[in-house]
Amino acid sequence: MPIYEYECSKCSHRFELKQNYSDKPQAECPQCKEIAKRIFHPAPIIFKGSGFYVTDHRKNPAPEAAKGEKETGKSKNESAPSAGK
Repeated sequence: MPIYEYECSKCSHRFELKQNYSDKPQAECPQCKEIAKRIFHPAPIIFKGSGFYVTDHRKNPAPEAAKGEKETGKSKNESAPSAGK
């Protein structure tokens, strides 16, 4: 059986209570005997392994394009000098 955390709506007292999954999400405050409601907490997420970083999905340049740049000494972004100047 899981343990749930509750908070009283009247006195703001927080307490834990062991309940079944099928039980209603309400309980009685042990201090003032008013209705307390269940507090939900986000589940922890742990990122393990590859694929969670920007560098894991970096695309490598195509082998043919990289080979052509080495041979000519120019990259694709460099333009040839204009003949009209």
